[in-house]
Amino acid sequence: MEHVDTINENVFSKRVRAGKRTYFFDVKATKSVKDYYIIITESRRMSEEKYEKHKLFLYKEDFGKFAEALTETVGHVERELLTTLEKPVEA
Repeated sequence: MEHVDTINENVFSKRVRAGKRTYFFDVKATKSVKDYYIIITESRRMSEEKYEKHKLFLYKEDFGKFAEALTETVGHVERELLTTLEKPVEA
């Protein structure tokens, strides 16, 4: 497993608050500053001072596949699943 230095300064950062969860999208440079990668962090409040965090490291060669799969998945849920939940039940 490759070790990635997460101490590098962020090149870009976006925070999304969603109730008890906060998502962070951080772009970081590699040590050589020749490449970039994305860290997606989910931070969930467990108590007043305790947080649980999960991180996903996304590398440039996977950006397109990841974005396509995410877009397709969200689209499927919006088109196929949420619309069936919103339909009135016929008697």
